[in-house]
Amino acid sequence: MKKEERLLRIGVLGCGSISQIAHFDACRKARNAELYAICDLADDLLQKMAAIHEPRVAYRDLDEMLADPQLEAVIIGTADQFHVPLCRKVIAAGKPVLVEKPLGVTIEECEQLRDEVRAKRLVFQVGNNRRFDPGIAFARDFVETELGGLIAFRSWYCDSTFRYTMTDNLQPIVRSSANARRPAGNPKSDKRRYFMLTHGSHLVDTARYLAGEIMAVRARCSERLGTFCWFIEADLASGALAHLELTIPVRGDFEEGFRIYGEHGNVQGKAFLPWFHKASLVECFSEKNRQFRRPLGEDAYTYKLQIESFADAILHGGHQRGAGIDDGLVAMRTMVAIARSAESGEKVKLSEVKGGV
Repeated sequence: MKKEERLLRIGVLGCGSISQIAHFDACRKARNAELYAICDLADDLLQKMAAIHEPRVAYRDLDEMLADPQLEAVIIGTADQFHVPLCRKVIAAGKPVLVEKPLGVTIEECEQLRDEVRAKRLVFQVGNNRRFDPGIAFARDFVETELGGLIAFRSWYCDSTFRYTMTDNLQPIVRSSANARRPAGNPKSDKRRYFMLTHGSHLVDTARYLAGEIMAVRARCSERLGTFCWFIEADLASGALAHLELTIPVRGDFEEGFRIYGEHGNVQGKAFLPWFHKASLVECFSEKNRQFRRPLGEDAYTYKLQIESFADAILHGGHQRGAGIDDGLVAMRTMVAIARSAESGEKVKLSEVKGGV
């Protein structure tokens, strides 16, 4: 791989699964970044990851890593419940942040973080890596430049019962530690909440990225035969109709996709598990020349691409393509609104919700 002369010195906070299967390798392969430091409280895990990925330095204490004058930015790859407190600490130290999605677990903590990020004027990015899928980026460009007015949008995210059969063959063997810091209780035990935060955050961000702002939702949620299914009607700011589906798990292949109907054409897309590093299969039809167009052969290592964009924004003031602090907050509001609507059966405005999922 070809590296640029100036590399952003990144520290990755958290040596758990997402860092092992995504961020460590992506930092090492990014054209404009380096894995400068790693940090974790679990000393045994820290030593294993340092031996495998060879950062310049390894820290058990976040304060020590933040005090390192060579450190230029931090990726936070910890449990969702720790995202906001750790982001606040890194931001207070004056370091740009790329934090895993979701941004947090409550609207209020995300609002507080947003205010602090704005005050510091630092680059801040949420890890919605689907924005860096070349197919989805191609669809976004077509929507903005050729589609015209939006008529309707439909998207779906269906995780698979065979998901881990596939990903176990694609990802490195994940190491764990009995000394790792974990949230109180077991957040994964409440599957309705866990699935919405983990998978719903992707569904919501991609919908907003392609179709624009969501103003209100009416949602239904069914739990049957070991599967959770959300059907969501969404009111878009444009006035167009939208429907979102989240089903976990389906008895079949992983399915993620979208259909977009507009004034001058339409778009259809099918996304793959990101671990395949395969661009979404996207076709855009233009009424103007009656042709379908789709991108082929693009680099689709989305975890690497999001780091490269993050580094460009810091090093060169480049345009921030990734999800920012406001995107993370609105995604949180949308997920909470979906949860409230599923509970009440009523339409819920995003501007009126509080609390968590």
